[in-house]
Amino acid sequence: MSLGGDRPTRHRRRVAAAVALAGTGLLGASLSTEPDSSEFYALTFSVAGTWLVGGLATEPLHWSSLRGKERSLGRLVGVPILTGAAAFGAFFGAAFVARRIPVLNESLVSVLNYAERGSDSWVMATTLANGVAEEVFFRGSLFTALACPNPVAGSTAVYMLTTCATRNPALVLASGVMGTLFAAQRRSSGGLLAPILTHITWSALMLRYLPVLFRKPPEDFENA
Repeated sequence: MSLGGDRPTRHRRRVAAAVALAGTGLLGASLSTEPDSSEFYALTFSVAGTWLVGGLATEPLHWSSLRGKERSLGRLVGVPILTGAAAFGAFFGAAFVARRIPVLNESLVSVLNYAERGSDSWVMATTLANGVAEEVFFRGSLFTALACPNPVAGSTAVYMLTTCATRNPALVLASGVMGTLFAAQRRSSGGLLAPILTHITWSALMLRYLPVLFRKPPEDFENA
């Protein structure tokens, strides 16, 4: 009986591993292309499609397990959006420090170059699509498939390892911080609505306001 009961879990783990490998390869390839190129948009949408299809193939969506009075609009929607805005504020403040650390400054300038040189609508579309799709996979099917005592740490570790394919230290650090937050929301709410709303809020604000900070050398802000 135990072997039969373990089969669904083993199957989910195999599927999740295959999806993680495919998505990681596509993610690394996407940030090796030229900004605003057809290859960049095709690959970034392919990454989102991989996470989304892979997540849906192994686990049905659970939006939230909140019940009764906890299912208020503010609790379900308002709190996650405010959490995303607060996370953006923290990252925006940290960016002032990162500007003065050469390796992080170079990493951020490199990735923000895709936003600066790309089409605003297309870059926003790929950013939001990947934000939603990442939650469906990493905080959805992978979170469940790990079946470990601490799925928050486990799913975040895989999230960081996947982000290593970008070869960008700033993105890897961000994936560790935000991956932990998203996974904690998944565990506390029992569903994907909270991490999805927080993720897309944070991503949209980062994309809208962070590039401005990196258009000038750090010393220009000191003299402003």
